[in-house]
Amino acid sequence: MIVDTVTGIFVNGKWKTSNHGKTFEVNNPATLEKIAELPYGGGEETREAIDAAKAAFPAWSELTGRERSTYLYNAYHLMQERKEKLARLLTEEQGKPLKEARGEIEFAASFLLWYAEEASRIYGEMVPATKRNKRLWVVPKPIGVVAAITPWNFPAAMVTRKVAPALAAGCTVVLKPAELTPLSAIEIVKIFEDAGLPKGVLNMVAGNPEEIGEALMESKDVRLVTFTGSTEVGKLLIEGSAKTVKKLSLELGGHAPFLVFEDADLNLAAEQALASKYRNCGQTCICTNRIYVQSAVKEEFTRILEEKVSKLKIGNGQEEDVDIGPLINESGLKKVKDQVEDALSKGADLYTGGSQWSGENGYYYEPTILANVTEEMKIMSQETFGPVVPVMAFENEEEVISKANDTDYGLAAFLFTNDLNRAITIMEKLDYGIIGINDVFPGTAEAPFGGIKESGMGKEGGHEGIQEFVEMKYVSIGLQNGKQ
Repeated sequence: MIVDTVTGIFVNGKWKTSNHGKTFEVNNPATLEKIAELPYGGGEETREAIDAAKAAFPAWSELTGRERSTYLYNAYHLMQERKEKLARLLTEEQGKPLKEARGEIEFAASFLLWYAEEASRIYGEMVPATKRNKRLWVVPKPIGVVAAITPWNFPAAMVTRKVAPALAAGCTVVLKPAELTPLSAIEIVKIFEDAGLPKGVLNMVAGNPEEIGEALMESKDVRLVTFTGSTEVGKLLIEGSAKTVKKLSLELGGHAPFLVFEDADLNLAAEQALASKYRNCGQTCICTNRIYVQSAVKEEFTRILEEKVSKLKIGNGQEEDVDIGPLINESGLKKVKDQVEDALSKGADLYTGGSQWSGENGYYYEPTILANVTEEMKIMSQETFGPVVPVMAFENEEEVISKANDTDYGLAAFLFTNDLNRAITIMEKLDYGIIGINDVFPGTAEAPFGGIKESGMGKEGGHEGIQEFVEMKYVSIGLQNGKQ
């Protein structure tokens, strides 16, 4: 299927071709078929987009929050009207099953609605002064032009999670979607276009990641870069931001531990482990990467999990009953193969899976469970981003907390127990920005999302999310006739 779309470059309210006539293909990872060919944007197009965003910023930032929220409400309703088309397009370019794609579109729309509401709730402060002739104000102001760089694993939701709060705060945006999955971003930009968003407020350049990134980082007019992606790229952005002292909001890699205690509901824990690990073929930033089960229940838990995994259906996500779609590309498939082969060569046991699935032409891998893994195996320290999970036994709380925290990452961790005292105690000792207690779906528009350590900085979602796009201006007023 060739997607009926426009171009991947949108500058100052107009869709355009590449300045040099270059194009790139978008392929379906489930079939390896070409589904679109788009103009290949680069540095020149990005600088044009920055200039357009800069020119649009004064008028947009001077609108009231309520005025800006109108455009977000309009976009929300349009996304709801088009959600089935968007979901099918998302599955076509990214590979996840349709039922997951529909959920992502609902999730993406929720950020438009939430930040339409939050646009009127960016509060400043009046500070009580220690002198009677002083009045002290703290006034919120939009930071300016924002560069939003989004990933391929959630190509719709990560766009709205960044663009919606930026627009609500009064910023203008240059969006750079992942070159593997630009089609969802194009459709979202078209939604904003149809919602009546003024020219230049939202711009987009898809194409050469190195040239686009370099132009964004070198520009003094770009005041904030919000990025979701790998820790390696995040570190490069941190280095690059020093040249112009940009603000950064980074959601980076993770290596989530999943702790199951002997008093947990094992069926619930296994069901949630299944949902966490194998959703989007394991290609989520907060998906379970390591399962630790208290030794007394390890065998029973593993048996239940293996039984559930064996029922998962692999295939093209366009089929309604498919549970596991393809990995995004050949590189992702090779990484999964390498981690499994490494673990097995070092003594791990294979419970189920362990091979590339050959039922289709795409980048498929069987949902896999490994046991008796050890710390020197790659899968215990490297983010997998695939449908493979290792299961390890532990004896006591002190041991499992030490193992769970033994990583440079700090995005998300999950624990399953019916002991409230244990849940709170363990939660407080886990070094992660997001903790799920008997819950593997913490992401929601109304709550802050983000990691610590090498998993990033800043928050997305909640009222905290909009604060990333705001600077606080302090004003001190001296009253001439006031008493000292």
